[in-house]
Amino acid sequence: MLHIHFGNLDGEIYNPPLYFLHQYEDEWITDSLSAEMIRDVDKSTVVGPRLIDSPVLGAISPRELSGGVKTLILMAHDNSGSIFNASACGDNCAKWILKIAENKDLTITLHNIMKFDQEPFAIHILNTDQVVHTFREYVDAAVMLI
Repeated sequence: MLHIHFGNLDGEIYNPPLYFLHQYEDEWITDSLSAEMIRDVDKSTVVGPRLIDSPVLGAISPRELSGGVKTLILMAHDNSGSIFNASACGDNCAKWILKIAENKDLTITLHNIMKFDQEPFAIHILNTDQVVHTFREYVDAAVMLI
């Protein structure tokens, strides 16, 4: 299930893209889920663990991926129980956050209203201990907290 806390939370990883640079492992990049997220969000193709083909930048390393993809990869593969600030992610990451949360409990912080529009879903708003199932319910809960 996806758990969201709006605002800062003690112990959160506030800058996931920077954290990623020091934590990611090669096998995270070549994992099928990561490759799919990279292809969808960054429009790039994983060639190998240290080589990604970007239509804009050419040959890049995982270090040059977007902040959103780096954060998604951390959410999917970091098993330390870390809480990641998902504000580094754009709305194009929302469906992936929900997909990751289908397979594990995932807690994130947000400082904006992300467009979770693949209904129905189950999102636990930690600030109010409320579970929402539609984008409308989510927005109604979020606007009171941001």
